[in-house]
Amino acid sequence: MDHEHYSKERSASLDLLLRFQRLLVSKLYPGDCVGQVPNTYSPDLLGVGSLLKKYTALLCTHIGDILPVATSIASTSHRHFAEVSRVVDGDLTGILLPELVVSVVLLLSKNAGLMQEAGAIPLLAGLLEHLDRFNHLAPGKERDDNEDLAWPGIMGSFFTGQSCRNNEEVTLIRKADLENHNKDGGFWTVIDGKVYDIKDFQTQSLTGSGIL
Repeated sequence: MDHEHYSKERSASLDLLLRFQRLLVSKLYPGDCVGQVPNTYSPDLLGVGSLLKKYTALLCTHIGDILPVATSIASTSHRHFAEVSRVVDGDLTGILLPELVVSVVLLLSKNAGLMQEAGAIPLLAGLLEHLDRFNHLAPGKERDDNEDLAWPGIMGSFFTGQSCRNNEEVTLIRKADLENHNKDGGFWTVIDGKVYDIKDFQTQSLTGSGIL
């Protein structure tokens, strides 16, 4: 029922492209070809791989044209970013691309040789810069760590707005920071997205460290 609901929201052409994309992936999903060495794949399989490359190239060309324009408009304000994100989410970028990336990663893990022969991965890599520029406009991005993905358990407190008057008063503690602190003898714990130091309570508690 969910599939039918979302299909009705998509245009017929977009739905057809999604079906075509899934057909390509299903044809490339390894069956009897698992374990084959490169250059021994059947002509039919290599043909499907070539078709996937051409399809990916056309998709990436379209997205590469759309994202710079979307980024330019979204940079105007947070409201513009939200509206542009909604439009992009219903476009090829939000419907076809995420599933294609996941499918390619799956195929790569199953049969790396075949995917290297197909040559679709470098085409997707070319979109990273465009996607990165757009994602950097997301509200709250400046609060994230520049190199590491934010830990959802910690970042949750930023968006509730219940624990601080403004973001500058909150210290972001990454999961790695917490783990390193505890390895050094500290005792930090996370409750509802907030980090608490219970080292002093540990020495007074009768329950023992295991329960804490």
